Amino acid sequence: MAGFFDDLVRCETRLYNALNDRLREQHGIVTSQYEFLRHIRDHPGCRVADLATAFAIGIGATSKSVDRLEKRGWVVRQPNPADRRSSLLALTDDGAGLVEAAQRTFTERLAELVRDTFGSARTALVAQALSELRSVLERDRIGMPTG
Repeated sequence: MAGFFDDLVRCETRLYNALNDRLREQHGIVTSQYEFLRHIRDHPGCRVADLATAFAIGIGATSKSVDRLEKRGWVVRQPNPADRRSSLLALTDDGAGLVEAAQRTFTERLAELVRDTFGSARTALVAQALSELRSVLERDRIGMPTG
């Protein structure tokens, strides 16, 4: 199992870095920024706490990342009518345009790196296995930050 873990983590790191390089080169953003923008686009009205849960990271780090997106003019915080203590996140027009363009780059680069290695059928099997593992970890709240 140690080999499985090593392979999984090292593949994730290398894929993340390769995607980071391409997104930075073509759009001036990094993978984590792209992922946050995509999540905000795909989950209208999400909160910082929702992002932290989705990405299994601390709320403080998440809030600081959203601050940086907001400073770049890609995200706005809007009042939450259901809870004055939190804000709802939304993309600006610039943020929506950026995530749309970056998604094409991200998808193309990931396909180059993964499908060319596995082929379509094996990629689907690997994706299904990882999705099942993630579902169990999320269902059982395993690996969530404690602070």
